[in-house]
Amino acid sequence: MSDELQDFGGDADGVWSDESDWSSEEFAELADEAEADAAPVPTVAIVGRPNVGKSTLVNRILGRREAVVEDVPGVTRDRISYEANWAGRRFLVQDTGGWEPDAKGLQQSVAAQAEVAMRTADVIVVVVDAVVGATATDEAVARTLRRSKAPVILVANKVDNDKLEAEAAALWSLGLGEPHTISATHGRGTGDLLDLILEKLPETPREGTGGRGPRRVALVGKPNVGKSSLLNKLTGEHRSVVDNVAGTTVDPVDSLVELGGKVWKFVDTAGLRKKVSHASGHEFYASLRTKGAIEAAEVAIVLIDASQPLTEQDLRVLSMVIDSGRAVVIAYNKWDLVDEDRRLQLEREIDREMVQLPWAQRVNISAETGRAVQKLVPAVETALESWDKRISTGRLNSWLKEVMAATPPPLRGGKLPRVLFATQAGTRPPTFVLFSTGFLEAGYRRFLERRLREEFGFDGSPVRVNVRVREKRARK
Repeated sequence: MSDELQDFGGDADGVWSDESDWSSEEFAELADEAEADAAPVPTVAIVGRPNVGKSTLVNRILGRREAVVEDVPGVTRDRISYEANWAGRRFLVQDTGGWEPDAKGLQQSVAAQAEVAMRTADVIVVVVDAVVGATATDEAVARTLRRSKAPVILVANKVDNDKLEAEAAALWSLGLGEPHTISATHGRGTGDLLDLILEKLPETPREGTGGRGPRRVALVGKPNVGKSSLLNKLTGEHRSVVDNVAGTTVDPVDSLVELGGKVWKFVDTAGLRKKVSHASGHEFYASLRTKGAIEAAEVAIVLIDASQPLTEQDLRVLSMVIDSGRAVVIAYNKWDLVDEDRRLQLEREIDREMVQLPWAQRVNISAETGRAVQKLVPAVETALESWDKRISTGRLNSWLKEVMAATPPPLRGGKLPRVLFATQAGTRPPTFVLFSTGFLEAGYRRFLERRLREEFGFDGSPVRVNVRVREKRARK
């Protein structure tokens, strides 16, 4: 038995159930259930010009407030996917920035992301403001969508009464078929819209719809740790305001940066001073926007001031990133200010305070001088590769059977839990589900996570191990 679990009791016999205990039909049912959870799902893209209520509609479909909504155009800039469920059917909803045909600068990048969504989605929902009516931009969107290979649903939003419903009939002129009237704010007509979306959705996603656009990287950390300086060094220009006064950055700053032959989307965020719930005034809203930027990112580079002792703020930022399930790279900044004594002290702090994060990618940099900044890209790529990694069900079960035979889980109530089946239920982050006859202790799940990392890697990515307890059914 391993040293990590030397106090755990139990016999290896019977830890893993075999077909003598469970029928092939029961195993097939478990496998089908697991595959349904892990299978790719079709995508619905919500598109339209700015400020027609796309993000409000996304929140209505999700049944919760996920997409950021504000009564000004252009709040949504990126293409962000959320998992939705209606009438037992799973699908992804993509919220996009406002599409404008002749956009320039940042808006051109926003429009490009919306166009990618149109090309790759399985169903396209184009939203028009029924109060304003069809504009020249709406007509340009319609011309583009008439060439789409995917089904297109025209939605007339902000229809709160019968009079507006009658006026919405004028949107037939867009040539996209019948306008379906809804009020995303009040929920009017959204149930019928979802039923229609399900009718149009294919059983499996279209082939070749994997285009995601630039990978999204959030720069996070406490105030004055060097996030804006690093972004300026990466872009080669003065993109973010830099000052020795902590808290200079308030709003997330987006930048498209070409590094290592790829285009990346970096987001410079406000420094997190305290818990979001304890912040006040502009700090509260800056913290909310930073939290939103982390959740919209795929990988977070967490900057820590290597020249100063680790603080509770540093650990809180790391905890926020890990809880969000994002890939992680820890950049120890200001390394040019670190002498030998401080280096030894930092190693002791890391061993003491960050014992749960040996898997995080680590790079020692100086944003001021540019030292080792080029090493960030390989670290980010490794973390994202782990974040996207999938292990086949057969390989996973063979490995887990050997591990649990060698190191059984602890007894619960005098009984030894048995694992019936295991599967990787998802990626981003890698999530594993164990179907078991009894609950597996948190310490044993951490042990399995460590062994998973030893066997399969996952450097730079959180790994989640969940247990679903299933009692054996009575035989007829």
